[in-house]
Amino acid sequence: MNIETSAVAGERPGRRVRRRTEGDVEKCVRVLAEVHQRDGYPVNWPDQPVEWLSHASVWGAWVAELDGRVVGHVSLSRSGDGDLAPGLWSDRSGASRELTAVVSRLFVAPRARGHGFGALLIGRAVEEARGRGLHPVLDVVASDTAAAALYERLGWELMATVEQRWGPSQLVAVHCYAAAS
Repeated sequence: MNIETSAVAGERPGRRVRRRTEGDVEKCVRVLAEVHQRDGYPVNWPDQPVEWLSHASVWGAWVAELDGRVVGHVSLSRSGDGDLAPGLWSDRSGASRELTAVVSRLFVAPRARGHGFGALLIGRAVEEARGRGLHPVLDVVASDTAAAALYERLGWELMATVEQRWGPSQLVAVHCYAAAS
């Protein structure tokens, strides 16, 4: 099945998830700014939000649309230096951390919540990871209880909560999740 054209479970008229295009990135930054203002995600606003969304290790990125307007985003990438979940999954499974795919940059505009976009976006990223033979994992700040509740509702397993240093004076508690096998 072609991931780009396949229907995603839960899509309805006026509501869909599709691969992000270059023309979507600025729209995503605007939505991200709304999310940051309302929810504090990301915890530290990036100096270059376009680059933050478009980092080089991305295997794929998708947007959610409601009536033709971009209202959400998710990306999938190989693990980076700050990602804790791939190592935890590797330790638990005995498989290489190279067999993980990191789900990240997930956000939905406040005005579009309650339509299932978070689940749709995660579903698309998981589908891509599995199609690559990889196991999806993610890290989320422990204070983001809404995100943690979504992952748990979708069957993701909390592997650990660890403290991570994000700067000389910033220590953050992070939940590390793995998708169900």
